[in-house]
Amino acid sequence: MASAQRPWSSVPRPLCWLLAACLLLQLGWRLAQQHAPAQAQPLPAPPPAAVARLASLGEPLAMSKAMLLYLQSFEDQPGVSLPWRQLDYERLAGWLDTAQTLDPRSQYALVAASIVYAGVTDPQRARRMLDFVAASFAADPQRRWPAMAQAVLVAKHQLHDLPLALSYARELRQLATGPHVPAWVREMEAFILEDMDQLDSARLVIGGLIASGQISDPHELAFLARRLDELAKQLSNQLAAKKATMAP
Repeated sequence: MASAQRPWSSVPRPLCWLLAACLLLQLGWRLAQQHAPAQAQPLPAPPPAAVARLASLGEPLAMSKAMLLYLQSFEDQPGVSLPWRQLDYERLAGWLDTAQTLDPRSQYALVAASIVYAGVTDPQRARRMLDFVAASFAADPQRRWPAMAQAVLVAKHQLHDLPLALSYARELRQLATGPHVPAWVREMEAFILEDMDQLDSARLVIGGLIASGQISDPHELAFLARRLDELAKQLSNQLAAKKATMAP
């Protein structure tokens, strides 16, 4: 037996007013959402690598690429563009690290860190990206040397921090020793020592590279030999100038 419907007139008047107020509030809230200025959302905390691997359903490489694409598009949010310098770089480094852990053979995360995100005008954020690159390089120097070489250039030309560039270049010389690593990568330390006017140290580094047999290309060896001669002349000139200033 169908139940009889009660007429609207039987609904208590306070309940009707309450229902109308709720409808008006809902309508006002939606209108306010449409006209409110867009606000950038902060970068969320990265998922742990174990959680991301589990969520990948056996496709960690695809999950890694998806995470990096998410980061790449994060600055373009609905109605607002978020500059990189406003990102939380600690969280950004965490996202990059998780993506790299899922796909350790890919250079995608390191390229993004060393070229894209390290190019920000904020020195502190740039250094955070270089820290990430240096830590990643140490874990696999024979394949990750390109990003570390870029980190040397960022430290030297963008941050104007020659000691930092020197430390990165020294790690390159010591760790990136594979036969496929170009000779110029191992020579970066000597060039930075020259920029720092540490000519004697530069001579030692170049002489060590030649003596170690790490460089076998005749043209590279001839180039380094010429650099040694030039450094010897510069040191001789410096010594002569020093003696001249000390003469009575």
